[in-house]
Amino acid sequence: MEDIPPAYKDKEEGLAAEEAALRTENTVDINALPIRAYLDQTVVPLLLQGITALVAERPANPVEYLAAYLLKHNPQRSEEAEAPQPQ
Repeated sequence: MEDIPPAYKDKEEGLAAEEAALRTENTVDINALPIRAYLDQTVVPLLLQGITALVAERPANPVEYLAAYLLKHNPQRSEEAEAPQPQ
């Protein structure tokens, strides 16, 4: 095979460009998405995890359990914020 010249002659410049590309990978404007796509990208993954835990646990109050699960595992909440524990 032929030697393919590198895209960047400077290795550090190439690494910086790769990092920049990875940072901009998920810059979709969620406000512009159709409803189904918005829910699929923001809520559904966590909701499915919560429902799976709910079915495994089968608590007396499933709605309260699911609400507590979603609050506890919300990827957008700050680390120091306390969420109620599922019962």
